[in-house]
Amino acid sequence: QMELEALRSIYEGDLCFRELSPVSFQYRIGESGDPKAFLIEVSWPETYPQTAPVISMDAFFNNTISSAIKQSILDKLMVEVEANLGTAMTYTLFEYAKDNKEVFMENQPVNTVTSVSNSISTGTPDVPPSKKKEKKEQLSKTQKRKLADKTDNKGELPRGWNWVDVIK
Repeated sequence: QMELEALRSIYEGDLCFRELSPVSFQYRIGESGDPKAFLIEVSWPETYPQTAPVISMDAFFNNTISSAIKQSILDKLMVEVEANLGTAMTYTLFEYAKDNKEVFMENQPVNTVTSVSNSISTGTPDVPPSKKKEKKEQLSKTQKRKLADKTDNKGELPRGWNWVDVIK
């Protein structure tokens, strides 16, 4: 199998590439420890490349990625497959996934805390803080107004704001 030889020589020494069998390969897109890394598995049916390879994201490695994102990645890869039917395309698919990693994973939340109930963050603690994009709470105008009403504009609450009005 020409393509097999080609893949072996192209990815020789590439730690992201794994040959599971002569017709089945895994490629990790992203560095080890990257919370947006994912793994794609490409298997060749007997009639490949006249028919599409089987692309899977069922690897345990991907278990933190939402199924919607996996599906959208697979859909995008299948478009590439359609475009390359009849040609050896495993390398093309792996490279396409590498080139589009950011796009593929743009909707994958990384250590984002949406509410208190699911504040258990997953991922590696050793990510330098510079990498995390801080999202500032966006307040709507009404929320800002309410806040301003409660406080004098320095953010201090006026003295006695919470006194109970006893003298009626």
